[in-house]
Amino acid sequence: MTDMHPLLIELGTEELPVKALPGLAQAFFDGVIAALDKRGVAVDRGDAKPLYTPRRLAVLLSGVAREQPEQRSEVLGPYLSIALDADGQPTKALQGFAAKTGLDWTALEKTSDAKGERFVHRAVTPGAATAALLPDVLHDAIAAMPIPKPMRWGAHAYAFARPVHWLVLLHGGTIIDAELFGVRSGRTSRGHRFMHDAAVEIAAPDDYVEAMRSAKVLVDADARRSRIVQEVEGVARALGGDARIEADNLEQVNCLVEWPKAIACTFEHEFLAVPQEALIATMEANQKFFPVLQDGRLTEHFIGIANIESRDPIEVAKGYERVIRPRFADAKFFFDEDLKQGLSAMNDGLSTVTYQAKLGSVADKTLRVAALAEVIAPQVDLDAALAKQAALLSKADLQSRMVNEFPELQGIAGRYYAKQDSALAGLSDDDRASLANALDEAWQPRFAGDDIALSPLGKVLAIAERLDTLAGGFAAGLKPTGNKDAFALRRNALGLARTLIESGFDLDLQALLRSAIERVGALPTGKDGASALADRGELYDFILDRLKGYYADKGATVQQFNAVAALQPKSLYDLDRRIDAIGTFAALPEAAALAAADKRIRNILRKADIAIPADVDPALLREPAEAALAEAVEAVHGETGHALAHGDYVSVLTHLARLRPQVDAFFDSVMVNADDAALRANRLALLKRLSERLGSVAAIEHLSS
Repeated sequence: MTDMHPLLIELGTEELPVKALPGLAQAFFDGVIAALDKRGVAVDRGDAKPLYTPRRLAVLLSGVAREQPEQRSEVLGPYLSIALDADGQPTKALQGFAAKTGLDWTALEKTSDAKGERFVHRAVTPGAATAALLPDVLHDAIAAMPIPKPMRWGAHAYAFARPVHWLVLLHGGTIIDAELFGVRSGRTSRGHRFMHDAAVEIAAPDDYVEAMRSAKVLVDADARRSRIVQEVEGVARALGGDARIEADNLEQVNCLVEWPKAIACTFEHEFLAVPQEALIATMEANQKFFPVLQDGRLTEHFIGIANIESRDPIEVAKGYERVIRPRFADAKFFFDEDLKQGLSAMNDGLSTVTYQAKLGSVADKTLRVAALAEVIAPQVDLDAALAKQAALLSKADLQSRMVNEFPELQGIAGRYYAKQDSALAGLSDDDRASLANALDEAWQPRFAGDDIALSPLGKVLAIAERLDTLAGGFAAGLKPTGNKDAFALRRNALGLARTLIESGFDLDLQALLRSAIERVGALPTGKDGASALADRGELYDFILDRLKGYYADKGATVQQFNAVAALQPKSLYDLDRRIDAIGTFAALPEAAALAAADKRIRNILRKADIAIPADVDPALLREPAEAALAEAVEAVHGETGHALAHGDYVSVLTHLARLRPQVDAFFDSVMVNADDAALRANRLALLKRLSERLGSVAAIEHLSS
């Protein structure tokens, strides 16, 4: 059995960059594994994972072989026809090959391939000791790491993410001699910077995690993360609330501490008059604190994570509170001043803000969006005047002090201001609340996985906003190329599509795009003075293309999506129902055969060199199979007409599936391209009528592989 021993590598540094730390640790771990594998050194990974803290990167493997396996090599030499002369003596070619191997030619082995027999040199050498290979393993792993901004220190030529101060390298209980960044390896690590001054001697790799825990360092990031959550939730419960623990904030805190300790903190109650989103953003983004909520509402409590078990946690809390107070005071000042100004006054300043050079000011865009909202609203039974008013105010908060300080609050700030704007006092309470919420919801979905707008008015604004962005972006020549998408047109297209589909709004997307393009108008492009308009078909295809991944995530195959997309439904809500139906149809046993038949029919019709009659002549149905098919086709037309008109696509496809026996019988016994021109034309008419209904829900030939 291979002689396996645990391996520990710990690279001690100054504080590593927070956001890069998990990636660096994973890359270091993967690099070590890859470098060992490259050298043929057996590794038992077990449940190994990257270990890291702000001051160290570590790899701990439960078993690594003491040495490589035997190294076998095979070097092919000349063929016998070239290697030996007529007397069987070595030629210069064979003598040269033998000299390279260090053997007499008579000691060489022979092998055969398709061209004949040839000489070969085979050798077996003992594997190198892992101890001798580890320095190179380390260097390979370090070289493969994606260091965001390499740092140099001292008078050295080398660079790393941060200066390196110690290196632990143990295989079993043995120190492996190596040097990295000017530091020699050993078994001495370092504990917590403040709570454990003494060096930490690691007797063996298996002792590492507990030895560091005793030195107040949790090297297991998962254990450290769990401790943070446990501490934060415990303090929040003691405060009578629930902690808001966002994954990104938690991850950053986890990369800032080695021994986390939760600290309860409080701020002045008067700050709760400020939109809670602003306060939460300040706590999480700027200070990495955890807000405490009750029933979804922010309380005056928050929790900080100290990297130390302080003897005086009250003083630590005072420090955290002192840091956050000025930021909250600024937010309150911005909010109060914005309330004095009001949304309408903010709106007046949008005419001085450029949206895009060819597309005018933000005020120009707002007018276009308002016009679109006014068109869309009646189609979904909403008040057009209210939709227009909401759209006209949808960007007013861009001029607010609050959004200038917290850009992520765009729309959210507008919601708060609308609820208190005296200029909107003439609205009913319901309309005012609806308008205010729509100003926020207009920006949903804000990111991948976010929900669409909840309210009908919010959905209308979201649709209008994205229609204008897409039409304007394409007209101004801002179409995405490669990874470049300066106006986030891909994200806007998916947001528009999701809103139309998930809202259940059965709107004509082609007509909406036409309306948006008309409002953008022709834009001057280039030096020749030519003008550009967005191409409606290109925009429609661009939006549809964004849906491929969306439906793949929902389980639809590419073939199913393409089958529906080929029909280019006017409504994306209708497209969605068709994709659901085609998924159900594809699971039927008849689906594959009918899809293949439809593909065959379309090929036949495409190649037809005669005019195909509009109707089938019953008098020309000579064969029993074609008469049976004609009868079945007419029956299915009658049975599915109402369902097709009302979007009951599952019913349509279920009825079509019943045609399989007649379709199979037709192709088994009927010659479509009969010599008699009248028969041929009538049979083509029958196939055309069949194909029209087969393709009424989706181009099912796409389901045929």
